[in-house]
Amino acid sequence: MAAQNASNFEDLLPVMAEKLGGEGLIGELCNGFQLLMDGDTGVITFESLKRNSALLGLQDLTDDDLRNMVREGDLDGDGALNQMEFCVLMFRLSPQLMEQSELLLEEALLREFRFCS
Repeated sequence: MAAQNASNFEDLLPVMAEKLGGEGLIGELCNGFQLLMDGDTGVITFESLKRNSALLGLQDLTDDDLRNMVREGDLDGDGALNQMEFCVLMFRLSPQLMEQSELLLEEALLREFRFCS
């Protein structure tokens, strides 16, 4: 569900990636993580996401949307998002960045294959 609502937003990650470069984009994602995380635990919980979501323009998401967002990104099953899980989720919610990432991976694999041949 979070992905459905997230798709209603303009996908700005590709624009940010183009303007900031890879390291700059990761830096901005880390800043976003810092804004959303719980200061005591160092992870994003449903409660910290709900409390801080308006800072990133997510105030219109319902509690279910926010819970689903945490659930969708929670790769280790601890009920919260660490910084890596948050960054992975942001990339997954950006279809254009995912396409670009797949193309770059494919190009790198083809170069590697040619190098090994």
